[in-house]
Amino acid sequence: QLTADPAFAELCLEPQIAGPGFINLTLRPERLAAELQARLGDPRLGVPKVEMQAPVIVDFSSPNIAKEMHVGHLRSTIIGDALARVLEFRGHPVLRLNHVGDWGTQFGMLITHLKQVAPEALTMADAVDLGDLVAFYRQAKARFDADESFQTTSREEVVKLQGGDPVSLKAWGLLCDQSRREFQKIYDQLGIRLGERGESFYNPYLQAVVDDLRAAGLLVVDAGAGCVFLEGVSGKDGQPLPLIVQKSDGGFNYATTDLAAIRYRFAPGPAGDGASRVIYVTDAGQASHFAGVFQVAQRAGWIPSHCSVEHVPFGLVQGDDGKKLKTRSGDTVRLKDLLDEAVERTEADLRQRLADEQRSEDEAFIQQVATSVGLAAVKYADLSTNRTTNYQFSFDRMLALTGNTAPYLLYAVVRIAGIARKGGDLGAGAVASLTFSEAQEWALVRELLKFDGVIAEVEQELLPNRLCTYLFELSQVFNRFYDQVPVLKAEEPFRSSRLALCRLTTDTLSLGLGLLGIPTLERM
Repeated sequence: QLTADPAFAELCLEPQIAGPGFINLTLRPERLAAELQARLGDPRLGVPKVEMQAPVIVDFSSPNIAKEMHVGHLRSTIIGDALARVLEFRGHPVLRLNHVGDWGTQFGMLITHLKQVAPEALTMADAVDLGDLVAFYRQAKARFDADESFQTTSREEVVKLQGGDPVSLKAWGLLCDQSRREFQKIYDQLGIRLGERGESFYNPYLQAVVDDLRAAGLLVVDAGAGCVFLEGVSGKDGQPLPLIVQKSDGGFNYATTDLAAIRYRFAPGPAGDGASRVIYVTDAGQASHFAGVFQVAQRAGWIPSHCSVEHVPFGLVQGDDGKKLKTRSGDTVRLKDLLDEAVERTEADLRQRLADEQRSEDEAFIQQVATSVGLAAVKYADLSTNRTTNYQFSFDRMLALTGNTAPYLLYAVVRIAGIARKGGDLGAGAVASLTFSEAQEWALVRELLKFDGVIAEVEQELLPNRLCTYLFELSQVFNRFYDQVPVLKAEEPFRSSRLALCRLTTDTLSLGLGLLGIPTLERM
């Protein structure tokens, strides 16, 4: 019946029996060529655009005020940005949210210390810079741990801050502003777009969370604390585990804030974001926390039936020894230092390569390439690893020109740009008809036509490494084609068809890398 269908005959050659129980179907070469030709004039390369009105929220990065971004923030920032880019490309309105830690009891400690040791900061702008502020945080914490009267004053300061005391709010605002400026330097360096909406945003909604849970019959007062007992989750004593939403002293915690955020994000506007899908990109250590928060929000009816909330967990960044990446002194690696070292190493490698090749380039070229390739290498090394696993950070591996690395993929794009410099017209309009004769050409055609399917997988499964693997395999197939099949020296109609393959390959690599937040280069 299938083979009698005219549509089947247009799509496939005659089926072949390949052993007991197996039938091979072979797509007609002319159909593959026609599909490829259609993508030549399509800026979306065959990826359909969805028509969506409700936003998708991607919650990622989330550093803490008065602390510097460290290597632990790298994965959340890079993975979240890549997922947001893919979802935006598919046509979803994406709300990129930076849920910074800008509220809570630690501010009582910081504001008290600020008032006592740097009161001029409250009357003079920029009296404290972030470099001092990080040390400042450590000093405040040391005093809090050692001095009982300082603890008492700090707790009183929290009450003042929550009550809207103007001096306390001024101090809080200074701490937030100076941290925010330093965070932005990192985001600018990485090409990250983010809208900040910190914990403080949800402060007015916390009591309503508790009230709604009480009204729904979910809130239980246990040992003076308001909590919801989780279904199917037991503690060491075998009893249901509680999710505390109001402490015995009447205060709130992270779970309360996260519940308020979910409630707001799914609520229809103007009282909320009206989201259809909310994605949290945080480390795997927070999986049980989010599972509890999601369950409570679901039972409270805050997640509409047609909507979804997902935790996108990721593993640790480790050193070569398989342990958590730290400096020699045992401190957490600052993200700024890690990115700067990647660029410095790339620059040193580039200068050596130029010297070996006796190639002269101006300083602007060297700086541009070193910065682009260095940052691309860090991003790609992270994204190419399945996010659910830990990965070992190695500058040598990520900067290599061979293997599944950013430099290898970028070099494939540079190689194709070289064809254009040698006289190959890659920007020509649609080719009248594509003609292929070599196995390497057909292998490249088949690889190029997988792009839309890969994007759909990433959109659903939220695994950027799927796109990385595809781009790496495409580069490998292209390099085999380029090494074994003449392009510029070929006769027509093969020359134009092979140039079309080159054009579609560079377009696919450039678009794919762009969705990972990695810009391409024409020369390296």
